[in-house]
Amino acid sequence: MSERSNEHPVQETLRVTMDEIRSMVDANTIVGQPIQCDGGTTVIPISKVSFGFASGGSDLPTKVAKDMFGGGGGAGVTITPIAFLVIMPGDVKLLQLSVNASTPNAIVNMVPDVMDKVTGFLAGRQAKKEAGTTEIVE
Repeated sequence: MSERSNEHPVQETLRVTMDEIRSMVDANTIVGQPIQCDGGTTVIPISKVSFGFASGGSDLPTKVAKDMFGGGGGAGVTITPIAFLVIMPGDVKLLQLSVNASTPNAIVNMVPDVMDKVTGFLAGRQAKKEAGTTEIVE
């Protein structure tokens, strides 16, 4: 006798529900397939996936034992695009969609641009200093 034949029917209902969720959601749902663009740029869509499921059942009074169980299950999935990872020659940026951009997230997303500007400014100052220019613009 197989192990599953000893299980209560609600266990099979739960198993089928979870298998269906697995078939709907995988890693490619969250981090999408790369999109190749002209100039060597690659764009990778990133999504937020939310899912939920419910399953249950009950033994009902009947004359036939195999007809005692009544149950069901269901699941739902929501996929929301939240950002694009843009990979360009010599640069990588995360472009977050504004719909989901809270203030802390927007600040974190600005950090790489600010760091690029500060680094560029400091490199310019250093280059002027090495060239013997006495005027340093701040």
